[in-house]
Amino acid sequence: MDFPIPLPDFARDHLPVLVVILPLFGGLLSLFTGLIQRGGGVLAWLWSVLITGLTLLCAAAMLFTVQQSDAPLVYRLGSWPEQWGIGYSVDPLNGYVILVVALIGFLTTIYAKQSVAAEIPRDRHHLFYAVWLLALAGLVGITVTGDTFNIYVLLEISSLTVYTLIALGGERDRRALTASLKYLILGSIGATFILLGIGYLLMLTGTLNMADMHDQLMKMRAAGELADNKTVLVSFAFLMVGLSLKMALFPLHLWLPNAYTYAPSAVSALVAATATKVGVYMTFRFVFTIYGGGVFDSSADLYFLALCAGAGVIVSSLAAIRQMDVKKVLAYSSVGQIAYIVLGFSLANESGVTASVIHIFNHAVIKGGMFMACGAVALRVGGTRVEDFKGLGRRMPLTMAAFTVGGCGLIGVPMTAGFVSKWYLVVGAMNEGYWLLALVVLLGGVLALIYVWRLVEIIYFKQPDDPQKPIKEAPLTMLIPMWILIAASVFFGLNASWTANSAAAAANLLLGGGP
Repeated sequence: MDFPIPLPDFARDHLPVLVVILPLFGGLLSLFTGLIQRGGGVLAWLWSVLITGLTLLCAAAMLFTVQQSDAPLVYRLGSWPEQWGIGYSVDPLNGYVILVVALIGFLTTIYAKQSVAAEIPRDRHHLFYAVWLLALAGLVGITVTGDTFNIYVLLEISSLTVYTLIALGGERDRRALTASLKYLILGSIGATFILLGIGYLLMLTGTLNMADMHDQLMKMRAAGELADNKTVLVSFAFLMVGLSLKMALFPLHLWLPNAYTYAPSAVSALVAATATKVGVYMTFRFVFTIYGGGVFDSSADLYFLALCAGAGVIVSSLAAIRQMDVKKVLAYSSVGQIAYIVLGFSLANESGVTASVIHIFNHAVIKGGMFMACGAVALRVGGTRVEDFKGLGRRMPLTMAAFTVGGCGLIGVPMTAGFVSKWYLVVGAMNEGYWLLALVVLLGGVLALIYVWRLVEIIYFKQPDDPQKPIKEAPLTMLIPMWILIAASVFFGLNASWTANSAAAAANLLLGGGP
């Protein structure tokens, strides 16, 4: 069965590298739209929509190809073997994650037009979209490559560009600069730990390719050389600290709340829906692909991750209840949702890992849509504080309906995508006999009900401070992407067969020590 949309032969043959090259060179070429003073911002936006649309098409074609075949899609840059060169490999796991990143990237780019025009000075629009596309190139590149050092390089590209995107909000709110600096410092520390972990693995195995690293470690284990080897344990420790910082796992999440809150609205939606998910993906790959399959018993380390995740669910939800800015409520909620994902894969069983992979998609569409709704409120009302949402259910009905449906997904209301994730997570915890973790998941849902209902009450049952102030509904370029994401959260809550099957295939691959 062929992909529904016909692609040229050169595109079909080079899909794994095209998803990186398109946004990478698209971002560099976006700078030239600044040469046109009139309409430069619109041209940069149109160019970005085209590039992200083509990237989404390539991502969908890759996942379709992988799901139709039993073998991963492999691309060797320069035709070098992976042991010496850089190999890109697409399997059910990263094909799924690449599609999530590309979909969010495309929809948030459409959404960004009005938001960027209101929040970023016009003479910087071409710079904004250039950095925007480079950030997407880094995020997709991390996901598609099978080379650990290439992961580090692309991680730095994505990180530096995200720092810049957040700092561009400084024109509207100076706190964006402080948030960006804090993220820069903690992100650099995390990247240093990751680089040290990769260095120790290179010293042990003599290779940078993930699959080859695993094979070399298995050979060392068979020869009895890993039993008292501290280097492999130190490499694991460095990587876990660095990756925990990147995916904002409690208590290493301190950079996230302010970064999400004070960034430009479109940036908040993009980063919340993609950046931490890519951090989780990297953790999947390092834990299961390199160290899995019997390299060494990491159960004690996974128990510690489960403890951090369980604490993160509770503490972040309690923090969300206390916030007076809606974007900060969603930011602390994101810390808890990342904790759910980590909680699932730390169980290391099929239901738990499936729950984690499903929730990567589910949380991306839910939180992306909710941050888009906040951006629409910022555009029309001028702020995102709790008071700004009073009575908006009658004045911005479509935007607030999207926000409310997304909130139901965060709670885990049946018939929403969030319910599906939590169901698999509870089943995975109970299969292992971890009743306390199952209770933590349920308690997290109750706490989410508190902070979501608090906002719903303000939106629909409170009177605005200035009833005479004219407030219009969000423009269509914001409403359409917002509702596509929210509708997806409902559709995949009612019919979770595609997400569940894709996640189960990815879970089986990981638990089997797949490449």
